[in-house]
Amino acid sequence: MPLRRIALLALLAATALLDGCALSRAQIRRADAIVAASAPAVPGCTRADHCAQPSPLLQASAQAMAQSTPEHPQHLVALLGQSEPALVARLSLIRAARRSIDVQTYIWDQDDTGQLMLDELVQAARRGVQVRILADQLSAFGDVPMLARLARASPNLQVRLYNPTFQEAHTSPLEWAAGIACCFFRFNQRMHNKLLLVDDTVGITGGRNYQDRYFDWDDDFDYVDRDVLVGGPAARTMAASFALFWNHERAVPLTHLRDVNRYLIAHPGAPGWQAPRYEHPQRVYRVQQEAVDAAWLQMHVLGHSLRTREVEYFSDLPGKTDQPLKRHAREFTAHVMRMVAAARHEVVLQTPYLVMSRRARRIFDRLHRSSPPPRIVVSTNSLASTDAFVVYGVSYKHRKRYLKDYGFEIYELKPHAADVAAENASAALEWVGDGRHASGDAARDPARRFVDTESHGLLGSHGSSQRPAPLVSEGRRFGLHAKSIVVDDRFAMVGSHNFDPRSDHYNTEAGVIVYDQRFAEQVRAAILRDTEPQNAWVIAPRRPVVPVLTTLNQVIGDVSEKLPLFDFWPYRYATSYQLKPGCTPMRPSDPDFYSCYEPVGDFPDVALSPKLIYTRLITAFGSSASGIL
Repeated sequence: MPLRRIALLALLAATALLDGCALSRAQIRRADAIVAASAPAVPGCTRADHCAQPSPLLQASAQAMAQSTPEHPQHLVALLGQSEPALVARLSLIRAARRSIDVQTYIWDQDDTGQLMLDELVQAARRGVQVRILADQLSAFGDVPMLARLARASPNLQVRLYNPTFQEAHTSPLEWAAGIACCFFRFNQRMHNKLLLVDDTVGITGGRNYQDRYFDWDDDFDYVDRDVLVGGPAARTMAASFALFWNHERAVPLTHLRDVNRYLIAHPGAPGWQAPRYEHPQRVYRVQQEAVDAAWLQMHVLGHSLRTREVEYFSDLPGKTDQPLKRHAREFTAHVMRMVAAARHEVVLQTPYLVMSRRARRIFDRLHRSSPPPRIVVSTNSLASTDAFVVYGVSYKHRKRYLKDYGFEIYELKPHAADVAAENASAALEWVGDGRHASGDAARDPARRFVDTESHGLLGSHGSSQRPAPLVSEGRRFGLHAKSIVVDDRFAMVGSHNFDPRSDHYNTEAGVIVYDQRFAEQVRAAILRDTEPQNAWVIAPRRPVVPVLTTLNQVIGDVSEKLPLFDFWPYRYATSYQLKPGCTPMRPSDPDFYSCYEPVGDFPDVALSPKLIYTRLITAFGSSASGIL
C-alpha cells in the first residue's frame, strides 16, 4: 500500500476516533454503578491495622520517619540491585501496608510477575488498604476484560491509565499510526516514572517495571536493573509527586475509557477478580514465603542498608510536553544535568541507551575541556545485549564523538555477562519439594516473551520487532536496563532517567539522589562490576595498521558521520575489544592497551540477520530521529 494512502487512512481514522472519544456522563455513571454493585462491599478485615503483616522494612522506615526533624532528617536507604530482593521487598511492603499503597509504572505485563503484583494489591485492598495504581496506557495492561475485573475487585482499589490513546485502554496498530498522525507530541509523551509507596512512609523507585524480565523470571532474556528503597521524609515528596500525576487530566479512570466502559456495560454479570494461574507457581510460592521471612529480609535487604540524612526524590511534572518552556516541568531532568555538570574528578554513568541529548553533549564537552578533565566511565548495552536496536544504531553512529570530544570510556555489556549470570542463576531454577530443576518455557507463546520495551517513540513498536538480535552463541542472555549516575564518589542517582533526548524532552522521569559517600560507593561498585572484562567489551579506537590508509579511512569516516543521511561507511573510528588471556585489565588510554586487548569486531556475537542490517540502516538514516526514539 502506498505511503500516501496509509497516511490518509491514519488521518481519517484519527478524525473519526477524536470525534467519538468522549463518553457521555450517563455512560460513565452506568459503568460506575455496575462497578459499585459488583465490588465486595465489606473489607476482609475489621482490625484498625487492616490485618497488616509485620515487615522489618516498613518498621525500619517508620523508625527513621519518627526520628526525623526538619533540621535533621533521617532516612533508611537500601540498594536493590539483585532481582529477587527487589521483588520480595515489594511483596513485604504491600503485605505490611496499614493505610495506603500507591503504585506508578510504565510497563505492566500479564506474566507471572505482573499477575503476582496485581493479586497482592487486590488482596491488600480487600483487607481495607486504599490502593491506587497509575500506569502508562501505551505499555501497560491493554487486556480490556482483565481491566474490567480489576475495576470490580474492591471499592478500595482504584486504577487509572496515563495519557490513553483516543481514551481507550487498548491501542490497535491503526490507532498507533493515527495517534502519531494527528497528535504526535501528546501521543509521544509517556509516563516513565516507577514508584511503589506504602503508608507515605517508604517507597521503592528505580528502573524496574512489572514484567518477568525485570526480575530474572524470563528464561530467555532478562534485564540488569537497579532500584532503591527509601524510608523517611523523602516518602512525603514521593506522595506529593504521585498526587500530582493521579489528579492530572491525563490520568483517566477505567470507567472513563471507551473500551472498558463498553465492556462493563455489556457484561454486568461477568466474573470478578480471580486467583492468578501462574506458569511457574513454585517460584511464586518461594518469593511469597521470603516476603514474610524477617531473617531473609534482614540478610538480603536490610543487611547492606544505610542510615543517612540527605535524600531527595525528584520527578518531572505530568504533561511534560504541555509546558516545554517551563523549567519546573522538567525538575528531575534539570537536576540530573546540574549534578553531572558539577563533577570534578569522575562521573560513572550507566544507561541502556547511549544517545546523548543536546544539553548533555554540551555538559560533557565542557567537562572534557576542563583542566584536568574528570574521568567519564559509561556502562551501556552492546547490540548483542540490547532489545532496542534502533536506538543502538544511533549510538553507534556517534562513537567517535563520545570517545574524542567527551573522553568517554565506553563498556558495552556482553549478552552472557559472567558475573550477572552467576548472580542470577537461582532465578532460572524452580523449587520443587526439596529439589529443584530448570524452569522450561517451551509451552509459552514465543511472541509473549518480548512483550514490550522502553524505547517506545515514533520508531518504537510492539512484539517481535523488539526482540534482541540473534546471536552466534547460545544460552540465557541479559540486557542492561539500570539508570544510575555516581559523581565524584560523593553522591549517586538511581532512577528512570536514561540521560537521552526522550528522557529530557518527552517522558516524565523520577528518581532519588542520595548524598552519602557510602551509598555512592555501593552504586559505583555495582556499575564497575558490569564493566569488567568477563562482563563487557571495551570500545576503543582502531589501531593504525597502514598509516596512509588508516588516515584516509578516518577522514572518510568523519565526513560520513557528519551526514544526516547516507552514513554507510563501514570502517568506523572505533570498535569492540576483548581482554587477552593472561593480561591485566586496563583503561583504553593506557599505552599498553593494544598489547593486551584484541579487536572482536563492531558487533561481536551478533549473527547475520535483518536486525544487523536494520542497525546499519538506522546509522545511515536515523540520526535525525534520535530525539524521539
